[in-house]
Amino acid sequence: MSYHTLDDLHVKGKRVLVRADLNVPMMDGKVTDSARIDRQAPTIRELAEKGARVIVLSHFDRPKGKRVPSMSLKPVAEPLAMAVGRAVAFADDCVGADAEAAIARLKDGDVLLLENTRFHAGEEANDPAFVKQVAALGDIFVNDAFSAAHRAHATTEGVAHLLPNAAGRSMQSELEHLHKALSDPKRPLMAVVGGAKVSTKIALLNNLVSKVDTLVIGGAMANTFLAAEGREVGKSLVEADHYDTARAIIAKANETGCVIVLPVDVTVAKEFKANAAHRTCDVFSVATDEMILDVGPESIAHFNNRLSTTETLVWNGPFGAFETPPFDKGTVEAAKLVAARTKAGYMLSVAGGGDTVAALNHAGVADDFTYVSTAGGAFLEWLEGQELPGVAALATGE
Repeated sequence: MSYHTLDDLHVKGKRVLVRADLNVPMMDGKVTDSARIDRQAPTIRELAEKGARVIVLSHFDRPKGKRVPSMSLKPVAEPLAMAVGRAVAFADDCVGADAEAAIARLKDGDVLLLENTRFHAGEEANDPAFVKQVAALGDIFVNDAFSAAHRAHATTEGVAHLLPNAAGRSMQSELEHLHKALSDPKRPLMAVVGGAKVSTKIALLNNLVSKVDTLVIGGAMANTFLAAEGREVGKSLVEADHYDTARAIIAKANETGCVIVLPVDVTVAKEFKANAAHRTCDVFSVATDEMILDVGPESIAHFNNRLSTTETLVWNGPFGAFETPPFDKGTVEAAKLVAARTKAGYMLSVAGGGDTVAALNHAGVADDFTYVSTAGGAFLEWLEGQELPGVAALATGE
């Protein structure tokens, strides 16, 4: 897939609309985590340094097409200014007189943040009239919001069809790493998929078994696979109505030559709470009054053995209930093994998804993976093999 990057643009004196994702955690009108802002800053800074008149677009929360004061982007302007190292003006709307007046005041190198795009119903509806209103504010469109690229909204997809466009540096980095990880990987290729439910990741699992050499299944979804194979899983979280789904995925893996790796031993407890009494046993020895909450050391050793020959790894989802000690041990140990092999230069590792990012941060190794995506839903849809509208629009734009 071909798309333009900032290297292809001549931006001095041009009004450049930058679609960022500034949907950051906020409490009492203050940003509590600036990680997403920090990822968007390089594109905005580079454009400003090249003399563009930078106009930043973003959604925030879910105001459902109405103006909700508590969902204003105004509190984001100051943290954004700190991240880009220059003043950021703010306009009280993303279209209309307020936006137009603020843009008219811009000089080369200035940065302006427009109000929440979702204050207008036309944003999520990708309404052509709203798309034209937004596009009229700029000369060039840069999409740097991969995390919103799975939405065909006005400012993620529609505007790209009306203006010369390019991917921002964050979008470019995301696409390059995802391409290396799944579209053109060095093999053997391993995928780690964890989490609670098979039902939320059927498309993902079906796509991966036809692409990867090894599929490691962890988390509570592994319980469903174990139960589908006739193992006793006690009081563990399972989806009994998806036993056939699990069997079908195993059958497909056998057809494609993909090796599915399930836990061989597990950590079990009779109650789910922090530091509950627990024990480790093989997967044939779970009692009827116990629940599986993590993988055991033999499973991690088996994982490490597979890892020793892996060239590329994609990770989505934890191995166990990592938020509740001591059931974080499997996830932490596995993450550290991947991080060590990545740092040693033996492997490319790409991870993503909300729980995954939290788990890698908990393990203290997020910075040691090759790339960690904060994109959430977009990352998951990419793993499922779906076309992302915001990316496809860049590829087909002018």
